[in-house]
Amino acid sequence: MVLPIYAYGQNVLKQKASVISSDYNNLRKLIDDMYETMYAAKGVGLAAPQIGKPIRLFVIDTSPFDSAEFEKETGFEVGTLKKTFINPTIVNESGENKTLEEGCLSIPSIREKIGRKSKIKITYCDENFKTVSEEYSGIIARVIQHEYDHIEGILFTDKISSFKKKIIKNKLQNIMVGKVDVDYFMKYVK
Repeated sequence: MVLPIYAYGQNVLKQKASVISSDYNNLRKLIDDMYETMYAAKGVGLAAPQIGKPIRLFVIDTSPFDSAEFEKETGFEVGTLKKTFINPTIVNESGENKTLEEGCLSIPSIREKIGRKSKIKITYCDENFKTVSEEYSGIIARVIQHEYDHIEGILFTDKISSFKKKIIKNKLQNIMVGKVDVDYFMKYVK
């Protein structure tokens, strides 16, 4: 089932999310719905707070970035990873700080250049609640970091300069109340 994506301004997007247990109610269905919602919105990642759930869960599928053209254009190592992350902790960020323009399903029509480390080590539970520790780099690491920020209550707009925040202030206010053109279902601040 496609769920509404919570727009910028919703309180749940600024909360640090809570750890869940393996008996979380309808977890399998929630994960399936998150993938369906992400694909319907043409996203590459979706965190539970973006659908109104303040829990430490996100899904990613980086396949849209897996092209030689994207790699040549951006200089980012590409790859395909479709994975669910439950209760993740980024243990380490390393490598060079690389800048790339980012967007967000909760903040449509706004894109800004954001710097992130090129490598990460992350520990998380998979869908069977098996604890996994892995290292990622390139665009996969970047997508994970973006979604991880969501469960920490951080949006990519929190990482831009105060000058840029002033420039996009009106756009953000319009997003909050639904004055934005999107082709997916959103829940706006009333």
